[in-house]
Amino acid sequence: MIEVTDIRKSFGDNHVLNGISTNFEKSKTNLIIGTSGSGKTVFLKCLLGLFDVDKGVISYDGKAYGDLDISQKRDLRMQMGMVFQGSALFDSMTVKENVMFPLEMFTKQSKSEMEDRVAKILKRVNLDQAHHKLPSEISGGMQKRVAIARAVVTRPKYLFCDEPNSGLDPKTSIVIDNLIQELTKEYDITTIINTHDMNSVMEIGEKIIFLKNGYLEWQGDKSQVFKTDNKAVTDFIYSSNLFRKVREAQNRGF
Repeated sequence: MIEVTDIRKSFGDNHVLNGISTNFEKSKTNLIIGTSGSGKTVFLKCLLGLFDVDKGVISYDGKAYGDLDISQKRDLRMQMGMVFQGSALFDSMTVKENVMFPLEMFTKQSKSEMEDRVAKILKRVNLDQAHHKLPSEISGGMQKRVAIARAVVTRPKYLFCDEPNSGLDPKTSIVIDNLIQELTKEYDITTIINTHDMNSVMEIGEKIIFLKNGYLEWQGDKSQVFKTDNKAVTDFIYSSNLFRKVREAQNRGF
């Protein structure tokens, strides 16, 4: 679990995060949503330890980040997996080499142990026939699955995903959403997803954090987001045609 208590972050006179308190539970897909400029990206970078907060506490399984020494912070970061918006695969490396990279960098496993682990995770994400392909030789959806495999190959405690469905068609996005949720439960990970995709909210929003102007405006789950009377939330979700149609169908009793 990650617990956040009254965190604040400013850049000069620009107050980006204004006293956010919440928690992200283990084995759940926790989503951060909000409009551009709401503070989502800065919030995610604070959770990753890329930005130090000006005030407040972020705790990882009961350990406050600010109380850790340099070595402990390094160890904590090694327990984090990251899926980047554009996948961020190494173009000159094969699928197998991309997924093996974190094992080579952060573990002392033997070559055979690493190869066995990579083979298992690639099979798990349905890429067992793509070991020797380059990223340019596979589809965008497959690239995203490689990125997910690379993020979880070290069995992290915490998984962070920045717009994992960016650039994907709706059908492929659902596949990626379901894969992330399945791995979250299988590996007992605390997963945090920064997204603007309302399909993801409806599919896997086990906890939803809605930010507005750096404030925590609302939090709940995918069933509650349909029922909220919070105007900021409804204005945001109604911007999605699909979401509006689902809400209208619910109101008609379907």
